[in-house]
Amino acid sequence: MLRLHSVVNAHLPASLQYATLHTMSWKPTLFLFALLPLLAASEVVKPETAGFSSDRLIRVGETIQRHIDARNISGAVTLVARNGRIAHLQSHGLMDIEAKRPMSKDAIFRVFSMSKPVAGVAILMLIEQGKVRLNDPVSKFIPELKGMKVAVTDSGPGAAAASAPPKYYTIPAVREITIQDLLTHVSGLASGPVGTAETRKMFEGLASSTLAQIIPQYAAVPLDFQPGSRWAYSPLAGFDTLGRVVEVASGVSFDQFLKDNLFAPLGMKTTAFHPGDDNWPRVATAYHRADGTLQKVASPNRLQSKTYFSGAGGLVSTAEDYAQFAMMLAAGGSWNGKRILSPKTVEWMASAFVPDTVQGRSAGRAYGLSVQLVTDPVRAGYRMSAGSFGWDGAYGTHFWVDPKEKLAGVMMIQTDNPDRQLDRDFENAVMQAIVE
Repeated sequence: MLRLHSVVNAHLPASLQYATLHTMSWKPTLFLFALLPLLAASEVVKPETAGFSSDRLIRVGETIQRHIDARNISGAVTLVARNGRIAHLQSHGLMDIEAKRPMSKDAIFRVFSMSKPVAGVAILMLIEQGKVRLNDPVSKFIPELKGMKVAVTDSGPGAAAASAPPKYYTIPAVREITIQDLLTHVSGLASGPVGTAETRKMFEGLASSTLAQIIPQYAAVPLDFQPGSRWAYSPLAGFDTLGRVVEVASGVSFDQFLKDNLFAPLGMKTTAFHPGDDNWPRVATAYHRADGTLQKVASPNRLQSKTYFSGAGGLVSTAEDYAQFAMMLAAGGSWNGKRILSPKTVEWMASAFVPDTVQGRSAGRAYGLSVQLVTDPVRAGYRMSAGSFGWDGAYGTHFWVDPKEKLAGVMMIQTDNPDRQLDRDFENAVMQAIVE
């Protein structure tokens, strides 16, 4: 027991160690097993214990440094876990170039579209509870979205210039959009030029609005194509609408649902729709990459709101926080002793609902329920196992789960990353380090 006490104390601040010793003197087993899951979630182990080569895993840092030296990014935090153990957690470069502030492992990042898989899991939890079905029409929860119209654009020789708002007429949708359509980006809701132009006027004052106020307004926005006819990314509207579905189906606000059912059980203490006034010093500065320079972006995400909870792109998080979510998925829906989803539901989430043969998808890359699925790594050009899944964010955040290797990788940067080459380099550096 003294040896166990020493192990536990090694992970506690000195102020708690005396209390720990006396607590353990009368209920040692209960205390230890209550504490061990918390230690397992955050402890960084020797890479070899997770099947990595320490010498090879160093290449993750070398890869990131090359991109820093090339002024592609200001800095990063990278995390790699396998078999439920974090084998790599490292900060790189600067979180603010002008202030010369070193990047911190607990830096907070705007994760943008990495919010979408979180919203997707919330919907899957409600499906498991029987409150939502994949084939439910969205109008069951938001009646205003019944009877949507589809835009037909003028694409002939006399069509307007690309910079001008598109001219179009509307026809009835052949069917209603469903929950599955929204989760898989085949709904047509604000997924093209017409939807983008029509929703732009709704963005003013968005941060001070609520989902209940904004989402019904999409009834006036024509769909960009017939539901299910193609895949086209819905950057904002689709998953914000799913956030409102969560509110209606659960009876609580979207942020409260996530806090109670996902963030608190997984120990995601920082993840939220707003960093909180006291946490702004921990928020990494955002940069735009242009002409070999990094230009500071003052406020890249207007969706960091205390009232508008954007499931499409509003969350902030840390690498370690988001890793709890990723490791839960890698472990089949359970993490830190908390069951979030069943293994079958995680398997379902990462199934090819939209195969790569559908218009809009790329070779080897299907789409599941809120995540991209790599069905053929060779054709996709991705260095990971077939069946791996994940997503990324506009300012460079990226995560993936490799179920075959029981692996989760998280990379947090805060520079817009249109070519996503750093994602591929990070994946390569991780996968080449697996030796058993």
